[in-house]
Amino acid sequence: MLIILSDLHLNDGTTGETLSSEAFALFTDRLKELAITASWRSDGAYRPIERIDLVLLGDVLDPLHSNRWHTAGDVRPWDDPQSPGLIDQITRITGDILSQNQESLSALRALAREGEIAIPPMLRAARPASDVDDQPVLVRTHYMVGNHDWFYHLPGEAYDALRQKLVDQLGLANRSDRPFPHDITESDELLQTMRRHKVTARHGDAFDSLSFEGDRDFSGLTDAVTLDLVVRFMLEVEQNLGHELPDAAILALREIDNFRPLLLIPVWIEGLLERTCPHPAVRKRVKQLWDRLAEELLSSRLVRERDALSSAKLVDGLSHALRFSKRRSTGWAEITAEWLRAIRGADSDSFVAHALTEPDFRNRRAKHVVYGHTHAAEIVPLDASHAEGYVLDQVYFNAGTWRRIYRPASFAPAGHEFIAADVFSYLAFFQGDERKGRTFETWTGTLGHMPATRSIHRIDADRGLLAAHVAPRAPHFASLLGNTAGSATRRR
Repeated sequence: MLIILSDLHLNDGTTGETLSSEAFALFTDRLKELAITASWRSDGAYRPIERIDLVLLGDVLDPLHSNRWHTAGDVRPWDDPQSPGLIDQITRITGDILSQNQESLSALRALAREGEIAIPPMLRAARPASDVDDQPVLVRTHYMVGNHDWFYHLPGEAYDALRQKLVDQLGLANRSDRPFPHDITESDELLQTMRRHKVTARHGDAFDSLSFEGDRDFSGLTDAVTLDLVVRFMLEVEQNLGHELPDAAILALREIDNFRPLLLIPVWIEGLLERTCPHPAVRKRVKQLWDRLAEELLSSRLVRERDALSSAKLVDGLSHALRFSKRRSTGWAEITAEWLRAIRGADSDSFVAHALTEPDFRNRRAKHVVYGHTHAAEIVPLDASHAEGYVLDQVYFNAGTWRRIYRPASFAPAGHEFIAADVFSYLAFFQGDERKGRTFETWTGTLGHMPATRSIHRIDADRGLLAAHVAPRAPHFASLLGNTAGSATRRR
């Protein structure tokens, strides 16, 4: 059995709440249930599975979202990866992440090192035994990197020592003296695991030109947006405006670490300031602070160099997406989203179009194509091939996230309102006759989020705006059901 989960974004706690250990306890319970279910075979017999491969599909630890980048020197991820300063910074932040999430990671380590997953042995009648101790199942945990934890892909003895800490703390099957893989072909064991389950998987940052520029051993542009705009903005808000903003506004802004995609953060800020801050002058100062940091980012050498190499007018696009002073009068969020899709070469937020180009999809080696990165769990049928009575169904999956996510409200898009929910997703793939011949199983849980303190200063303030989005009449199905109103009249 193969389990895939992605985008946990465990941080050091300096930029937002870290993931609750309860999620790992729940995952452990579900994994035990899945192991027993997978042990029931196509012929109706119970034969215990012998192995579980757990793949962490990138952005598991998140060293980027840390205040330490601004409070402990001027080292940045786009510096020389082998410089002592950067190595020291990553080592310290990683240590803080491991300490901050000790209880959660001990649960993950127990899966592989302490026999946490144990299931009933088989009786001679091919049924589970109930009067003897359960037998442990071998769990092999594989760490793949994404765009927030790419540092663990870097070569060198210093990074080997850092990887050894991760191997020990997470109970990984990875070798510490080799870079953690970004592609499954970088690990023989991982590649064979995928082949057995007819799966091909990658984090998905390779399809995001702002996060990946062709080499996973170097920083992407979103690293700069994350550190020198998002993380720095929150620090300066609390230092310079914390005494002027209402508590509700500060609490809301601390959620900035949970917001994806990053380029829609200004749209989100617009809405939350309207809700939580009654003073126009203070709202203006918050926006001016954001714009100043955005301008400094856009004028930095890093961004200018990327712009010179890009054919997509990168700085112009980022300027319109990030700066309040460049805000479009209408449809700011949608225009930004369309620009993001354009530079990523897709016509939607989904990465399904890229799944169709995967070599293992096209040569029919893989039944399942799996990505992470977008934080949006998906299942999309790709193709069904029929030959000599055999059917090969191929499906695309996105593994989702274990984070809080914000989605835009549909009623009045120009109102810049978003609704939050905590999400918990993972995928299971079966080989041979496991799970009675089933090929996959997915789990996504969503828990609604209500901020601890909510202070609302605007309720339908712009009546004209909202009225424009109210349908003139309720949706109906007259074309399918006939004239129900006429029928009711005749009955009377």
